[in-house]
Amino acid sequence: MRTRITELFGIEHPIIQGGMHYVGFAEMAAAVSNAGGLGIITALTQPTPEALAVEIARCREMTDKPFGVNLTFLPAVTQPDYPGYIKAILDGGIRAVETAGNNPQKWLPVLQEAGVKVIHKCTSVRHSLKAEAIGCDAVSVDGFECGGHPGEDDVPNFILLPRAAEELKIPFVASGGMADGRSLVAALSLGAEGMNMGTRFMATIEAPVHANVKAALLAASELDTRLVMRPLRNTERVLTNAGVERLIEKEKALGSAITFNDIAPEVAGVYPRILRDGEMDLGAWSCGMVAGLIHDVPTVKELIDRIISEAETIIRGRLHRLLDGSFESETTRREPALA
Repeated sequence: MRTRITELFGIEHPIIQGGMHYVGFAEMAAAVSNAGGLGIITALTQPTPEALAVEIARCREMTDKPFGVNLTFLPAVTQPDYPGYIKAILDGGIRAVETAGNNPQKWLPVLQEAGVKVIHKCTSVRHSLKAEAIGCDAVSVDGFECGGHPGEDDVPNFILLPRAAEELKIPFVASGGMADGRSLVAALSLGAEGMNMGTRFMATIEAPVHANVKAALLAASELDTRLVMRPLRNTERVLTNAGVERLIEKEKALGSAITFNDIAPEVAGVYPRILRDGEMDLGAWSCGMVAGLIHDVPTVKELIDRIISEAETIIRGRLHRLLDGSFESETTRREPALA
């Protein structure tokens, strides 16, 4: 299955593992890349550029396939050492970078002059067009269903993706609600050149998260995510738990007067304790509505192979039968009309 995304990043399958805080370690990225997708190391999970360099080197020992690095540009009083992280990326021979957060324009020249292909995460058509205008090579279009930060427009992918296809010239992938072969075929049908998966990859054997996290994803339905931090215009979709419900009660009680400090116990520094240590009721961690489509914990290779096989079966089977008319006759034979 060849698309502009597989050609751009030199990968076998049009499947990208999105950057995920305290999930995007070398083990995760290498497993995805070895299975034919594009694995992604999350830079800011590493405390320093030097630590990122070590993580890139670890990944190189696990795969000889292309993999990338996620670099999120955050507003902060004390900025991360972005020049240092970018140096680590370039010194590590990385050729694919997923940017997110603030506008990456300042950093594009040094990355692209070194031959790095940049895909920027966007939650709207207008932001996607801006990414195209500043020179990004591709865009990850995140619908309202996605885990993490879906933006403030609340547009789901069945509308957002075809709108992006109408406007963009650069290739884009669908992100949010992506889980299986059906997702991939739908994304391609709506104009995307592939898909980006985050939450689904967390429920795999190789995902470096606590067993409690994988169990929570298996137990969750599509109704079990919540939107938090909306009063702060920093909306995040997370899996519900006792800590998240405490956070929501604070938001209801304080209304527009709420500040980040009010909810800090449920959001600040909780990721390692939840994802690494399994303290599931501590607070908020990103999770997409796609949790409702997670029913097993396969290896990454099993998951990706299954996605591609399902997609091919849908395209060559059911969709082809719809065109040649055989679908109707099959249905009639299988389900005869009642007298």
